[in-house]
Amino acid sequence: MKKPSGSLADRAPELDLHALTVEEAIPRLDEFLHDAYSAGWHNALIVHGKGTGTLRLEVRRYLSRHPLVFRHREADKFHGGAGATQVIFR
Repeated sequence: MKKPSGSLADRAPELDLHALTVEEAIPRLDEFLHDAYSAGWHNALIVHGKGTGTLRLEVRRYLSRHPLVFRHREADKFHGGAGATQVIFR
């Protein structure tokens, strides 16, 4: 994962978890978080979709207790709104 030049907020790494089950998504999420943090990123975007809300709930639950995550919040409307979560690393 390479840092591009330009605004970090506009070019943060992104993980798309659409169409995955919670059991498939969480290990991918964990690996992605470690890779992004190790690459020196300050934030990232997790795209989980809106759907039934189960994946969103479990992703956010997982992020709430992950040691690399300082905080997380719903993405702004230009980056997915309720279908994505913005992550800020420690």
